[in-house]
Amino acid sequence: MTSADLLADAFDRIRETVHGAVRGLGPDDLAARLDGGANTVAWLVWHLTRIQDDHVADVAGAEQLWTADGWADRFALPLPPGDTGYGHGPDEVAAVRVGSADLLTGYHDAVHARTAAYVRTLRDTDLGRVVDERWDPPVTLGVRLVSVVSDDLQHAGQAAFVRGALLRR
Repeated sequence: MTSADLLADAFDRIRETVHGAVRGLGPDDLAARLDGGANTVAWLVWHLTRIQDDHVADVAGAEQLWTADGWADRFALPLPPGDTGYGHGPDEVAAVRVGSADLLTGYHDAVHARTAAYVRTLRDTDLGRVVDERWDPPVTLGVRLVSVVSDDLQHAGQAAFVRGALLRR
């Protein structure tokens, strides 16, 4: 197994968890909060997908699918187009409302397809390339991709937890 295979498998697992977390939920369940400060399933899946789209597009030298493929228009959120959800408080979380789980999974699947295609092109030697010098030490491609996997899996797991709590109400 190569590093590219390992990364592709990790992103496949994120996709599976995302689909499981939103399957069968309607707009009200997607927007439900366990308490006034909690994240919603919709926000968690939107945010993890926005981060993946943003970070992978950056390292691949491509435009984000959010804007390039019209996802921002389809979601029609009251947020700036470049917003990824980083640093959102309760009001911004509440603003992420979607009409269907299909919209969330459609965007996620598009980002997943691009991510999978990109990581399958990588060689082990590519992972040491510095992609962000704003940090000390500078961030390499491998560290950036593992960071995305870690963040995405955490948020996908949180979405699955919220789903479970909602279905037990």
